[in-house]
Amino acid sequence: MIESEPKTEFEEEGSAKSPLRGHAVIRAYLDQLDTSPGVYRMLDANGGVLYVGKARQLRNRVQSYARPGGHSVRIGRMISATASMMFLTTRTETEALLLEQNLIKQLKPRYNVLLRDDKSFPSILVTTEHGFPQIKKHRGARREKGRYFGPFADNGAVNRTLAQLQRVFLLRDCSDAEFEGRTRACLQYQIKRCSGPCVGHISADDYGALVQEGLGFLEGKSSDIQQRLAKEMRAASEDMAYERAGALRDRLAAMAQVQVSQGVNPAGVAQADIIALHQEGGQACVQVFFIRANQNWGNRAYYPRTGGSADAAEILEAFMVQFYDNKPPPPLILLSEPVERPDLLQEAFGAKAGRKVALLVPKRGEKKLLVENALRNAREALGRKLSETASQARLLEGLAKAFDLPAPPQRIEVYDNSHIQGAYAVGAMVVAGPEGWVKSSYRKFNIKGKDLTPGDDFGMMKEVLTRRFSRLVKEDPDRSKGLWPDLLLIDGGAGQLSAVRAVMQALGVEGIAIVGVAKGVERDAGKEEFYISGKRPFALPHGDPVLYFVQRLRDEAHRFAIGTHRAKRAKAIGATPLDGVTGVGAARKRALLAHFGSAKAVSNADLADLKMVEGISDKMAETIYAFFHERG
Repeated sequence: MIESEPKTEFEEEGSAKSPLRGHAVIRAYLDQLDTSPGVYRMLDANGGVLYVGKARQLRNRVQSYARPGGHSVRIGRMISATASMMFLTTRTETEALLLEQNLIKQLKPRYNVLLRDDKSFPSILVTTEHGFPQIKKHRGARREKGRYFGPFADNGAVNRTLAQLQRVFLLRDCSDAEFEGRTRACLQYQIKRCSGPCVGHISADDYGALVQEGLGFLEGKSSDIQQRLAKEMRAASEDMAYERAGALRDRLAAMAQVQVSQGVNPAGVAQADIIALHQEGGQACVQVFFIRANQNWGNRAYYPRTGGSADAAEILEAFMVQFYDNKPPPPLILLSEPVERPDLLQEAFGAKAGRKVALLVPKRGEKKLLVENALRNAREALGRKLSETASQARLLEGLAKAFDLPAPPQRIEVYDNSHIQGAYAVGAMVVAGPEGWVKSSYRKFNIKGKDLTPGDDFGMMKEVLTRRFSRLVKEDPDRSKGLWPDLLLIDGGAGQLSAVRAVMQALGVEGIAIVGVAKGVERDAGKEEFYISGKRPFALPHGDPVLYFVQRLRDEAHRFAIGTHRAKRAKAIGATPLDGVTGVGAARKRALLAHFGSAKAVSNADLADLKMVEGISDKMAETIYAFFHERG
């Protein structure tokens, strides 16, 4: 992302306190604006951001909103709600484009196209710092030195490819610490997925040749490698070296399997992203296919929030700028629809990638077929999404009827706790709504109450709900940001329900339905009892879809709570006294443990021995020694 240095930011008359609204308040800004490029924000009467937009010429763009007619329904509603505006001028329109999308991702305005669930993608990393490079899956910032290949659409795609690559090229996947500590070959060598460099079964030169073959394959040079392996296999067979010939045959078969598993492999497109948009029923689906090294590395569907009436060009432009905010764009991006300013996007993406990036809407040939395939996938995915949304709507209506709610809930929060006899206690919250799970809103709570009796589920639930709703009261007191639930589902019966209601009363929170979900006398799924304040406990008919829906909600909260608890427990079990030493990170901790064998031995070591550890300077040795010997 290019850093923008705006020349100025200003807010003029027509502020949130002004009685002016809509076209009138927008016209009031025109005299203060010039033709500079920049970003504008439209705000409602409470100061909430309705819309963030960019402009090549701010005055001209704002003037278009000041006209009373010619707007879509979505833009018309936005204009009528506008009570004030804010402006940022920039040096160039490219800076305005990038700043606009930064603000959209930060502020999430109601009327903007917004990319949801933009998680990082996994890639394959071949390390370069070790004499025997490692091949492994990588996600996140690319700080480690090596060659990166990706992105892959999901963990499944990268794991399958890694497994096949290990069969073909026999590269190690163990960490450097495991490699150095090996005295005999591991299971990967036994099942012929590693060449055993850790115990000298292959020379550095021969292993380096395998690494180069693997890199060549990931760069799209698979045909050359296959021809050479086939030639070596025939030569080995003629020399009656049947074991080597069989090993080469297995490598060729594994390489073919990689190519088959990757599906459509275009011959004429070496590296590109294919982005196709389909709109229907006021919703949109964007399919992204990743083509790398002439191979299909998977695809992912996105469902951006569009406001219901944004056109295709606006959706694609907003999607791409947000999508490539945290990942490098490829040299070629194939689109199903043209965008309004391809030159602007190409300039922005090229500056980010450090090379030329082309946007193309193909009209014929292989590229056109690739886009049509992505478009078909987008159409089918959106059809499934709309069907699921309709089914979800029916379930929410049934839930409202079963629990006597005034309307189908738009946000359901489900809470659960997890611990082992009070140890490693955590609380968990999952969220569901009209479109299913809202995983970006899931929250976990480390139980902090020191006066709680170990295993006090009521006390833990009180702490979780107190923290959750105290923060809501502070951050969204007028409930205008869509963060407040309509329905709380609590794992438990009358006792848990009473504890939660006490929290709500203490915080002055009203208007939220609370339902306790308890298993029946025999604790069998399907015999749940429901507790609502002022009503007798009741059950839903066995086989009722609403009952199954509540079970899924409860089970998801339980799954999330258990996973959070296990992660906390594993972290605590893996902790050592060395974690408290300033300046001792993962690398130094490994060096110390490898040298002394245990954290206890490190704590008992004298200063001279600490100074002998590789990677530990004299000053750091003194720090470690002082930590363990001068704490009284």
